[in-house]
Amino acid sequence: MAVTPYRVTPARLGNSSGLRLPAAFYRDHPQFAGVAGQMEVLDDTTLLLRLEPEEPQQGEAEEDSLLLGLFLDFLSRQALTSDPGPVLYTEAMAAGDEELLDGVTVEAADEPLGV
Repeated sequence: MAVTPYRVTPARLGNSSGLRLPAAFYRDHPQFAGVAGQMEVLDDTTLLLRLEPEEPQQGEAEEDSLLLGLFLDFLSRQALTSDPGPVLYTEAMAAGDEELLDGVTVEAADEPLGV
């Protein structure tokens, strides 16, 4: 993961002071929009900010799977009703995909990074 520095600026929030993050931060990391967290002072010029995104609620996960199912149904109908019909996946296509994926490593979701 490439490190992108984000410039923070001071901001006045009611009777409190705060640090403002640029919109680019939230575009690059939408999981942190609107979340709370903790900050720790490491030394005179370094802070450690730990944001704690909320886990998706059960209802949200069900809604996402419903929407995904509807979208996949739509794609299936489009593929089956198109003029040329479905395109068969050939050995040549598979070889091209293997060539594109050569050297790419995939990490399992349950494995920590860097293991």
